[in-house]
Amino acid sequence: MPPLRTALLQSSGQLGDVAANLKILEEAAARAAASGAGLLVAPELFLTGYAIGADIARLAEPADGPAAREAAAIAVRHGLAIAYGYPERDGDAVYNSARLVGADGTLLANYRKTHLYGGFEQDWFTPGDQPVVQAEVGGVRVGLMICYDVEFPENVRAHALAGTDLLLVPTALMHPAEIVAESVVPVRAFENQLYIAYANRTGPEGDFEFVGLSALAGPDGTPRARAGRGEELVTGDADPELLRRSRDENPYLRDRRPALYTGLV
Repeated sequence: MPPLRTALLQSSGQLGDVAANLKILEEAAARAAASGAGLLVAPELFLTGYAIGADIARLAEPADGPAAREAAAIAVRHGLAIAYGYPERDGDAVYNSARLVGADGTLLANYRKTHLYGGFEQDWFTPGDQPVVQAEVGGVRVGLMICYDVEFPENVRAHALAGTDLLLVPTALMHPAEIVAESVVPVRAFENQLYIAYANRTGPEGDFEFVGLSALAGPDGTPRARAGRGEELVTGDADPELLRRSRDENPYLRDRRPALYTGLV
C-alpha cells in the first residue's frame, strides 16, 4: 500500500468570514494536490475563526450546511480528502466539530470535540460523547480528534486499540503551551504506534496567540513534517509499511496488562 501524502494547512484564516476561509481552503487544496497529497488537514474552527464568541450563534451550521457542501465541492475539484474544523449546530446545541470528506465529496466522518478547553469553549459549546471516530482514506484507517483531546493519553490509546493508523488533530494551540506541539504530540505517536497529523492556527486572534508548529509525527516519535510559526502548508507521508514494521518492533500495545489499570476509571 503506498504512503498517504498528508498536507497540513497552518493558518488562522479570516475571523468570522466563512467565504474567505473557504477560498483559503481551496487555494491550499490546489497546492496540496499539486504536491501529490491525498489528504489535507486544516485547523480547529477553521471555517469561522476561533475567537468568534457570541458570533457562534450566527456562524454555526448543521453538519450538512452550505459551508460543508462547498468544502465537499473543493475536495472534488482537487481530488483529495479534506478534514477541517467548524462550529456545528444540531438543534439547540453547538459542537466544536471536525468534518472529513473524501476526494469524491462524500462525508467520511464527523467528530465532536469531547474535551472542551477553558472558559470560552465551555461557555459556548456542548461536549461530544463519541471518543473514537474513524474512516478510511487511501487504504489508511484515519481517526479524528480536536486539539485538547490529544493531551489526554486515554483518548489516543483508545484510537490505537481501535486500529487507527493516522490520527487527524485540527488544533488551536496557544502560547505558552508549545510543549504540546514540540513534545506531547510526538510522544503520543510513539507510545501508541500511529501517525498524528496536528494542524494548528497561527498568530494573534482576539485574546489568543496561536503558536503554529504544526506537525506530522511518525510512530518513531519524530516529525515527518514540521511547520514554523507563520502561515504555511507542509506535507509528509504516512507510510503503512513503515508503520507495520514499527508496530512489529515496538511492544507497547502487546505488553499492556489491562487488568492492572481498572483504577483509571
